[in-house]
Amino acid sequence: MIVVKNRIAGRGVLSFLSVAALLGAGAFFSTLVQENRAMAAESEKQLAHIVFFTLKDSTPENRQKCVESCKKYLTKHPGEVYFAVGTLNPDLKREVNDQDYDVALHVVFKDKAAHDAYQTAERHLKFIAEGKETWKKVRVFDSDLSE
Repeated sequence: MIVVKNRIAGRGVLSFLSVAALLGAGAFFSTLVQENRAMAAESEKQLAHIVFFTLKDSTPENRQKCVESCKKYLTKHPGEVYFAVGTLNPDLKREVNDQDYDVALHVVFKDKAAHDAYQTAERHLKFIAEGKETWKKVRVFDSDLSE
């Protein structure tokens, strides 16, 4: 600990307490900064948006139409860092493989804010309006991604 000596009696103790208070405040503010950084990092996590479409009429042509519609309306949105779409691989039939879908959409956004903006984007809403009559079931899986 630092003790500051002064000519006036008793000032050394006051100076000691002042330094101690400053050190305590520094530790407090350091903790606040660390907590704010952690909260900022949490809000900046990438978000994976995975959607599985089961079609009412599951033909190769209809699966391809759904894939093309995804490519037309769901690519190149602001904050989109990864896009992929494809059909079920019928050769993978392990017990753990879910076979209850036709088309899988995979989109990764830079953060939750980009995902939220995508949800109300005109092209996304048009995709839903044009495709919803062809879908038997839609399952959406959104998850935060860690480094």
